Amino acid sequence: MNDRLLLVIDKAFELSSLSAALTLNGTTVVGEARNQSVAINIFRSMQPDVVLIDMHCGDESSVDIAVALRKESATVGVVVLVPCTDLRLIGADISQLPAGTRLILRSSVNDLTSLCEVIAQSRIFTATDKASWITSGMSFNDKAANSPFSGLSDIQVETLRYVADGFTNAEIGRKRFVSEKAVEQMLSRVAMSLNVQPDHRKNMRVQLVNEYMKWIGAPAR
Repeated sequence: MNDRLLLVIDKAFELSSLSAALTLNGTTVVGEARNQSVAINIFRSMQPDVVLIDMHCGDESSVDIAVALRKESATVGVVVLVPCTDLRLIGADISQLPAGTRLILRSSVNDLTSLCEVIAQSRIFTATDKASWITSGMSFNDKAANSPFSGLSDIQVETLRYVADGFTNAEIGRKRFVSEKAVEQMLSRVAMSLNVQPDHRKNMRVQLVNEYMKWIGAPAR
């Protein structure tokens, strides 16, 4: 059976490139969307069997989009491309992913035939199935343990995301209801955990952001 696929990717070039490549490999791409509202409209008109989502650099959450589209159809398969094994780095709450969601590391997608197989298999799930990685059968915790950020607490990861988003220590402190000094101390501990060495020639915040960007597959700032 040739599954009808809806692609949801925020980057125009990546969207068109992957759509063309999948089509050449025999997948029927019935729609392309760059945000949730367009994806829902296309979904309602085209009724795809599977949705493939890659929104890591966008303002919208892949999890929210997946949940919204599964509400449109309880049987639609969901495949999500992710940039890193520790999903905390992109602010994703894995417990909210729809049942049976297949997660694929973007860097591992070098064989479109395998990706097409995952797309086809994603329709086979039960309401009690948890989201899963498509390789090795490892758990989310096992995958996250492979990340250099695994030693960071959820609060430390969230603070690092705020830094990457350009917030000052004072702004982060107001968000977290702590002092600016407390934020500075937390970032120092994060730097130690990531082995970012003090260097008067380099700004520590810039080094931390570069590490963060490297692991989520985004350009360093």
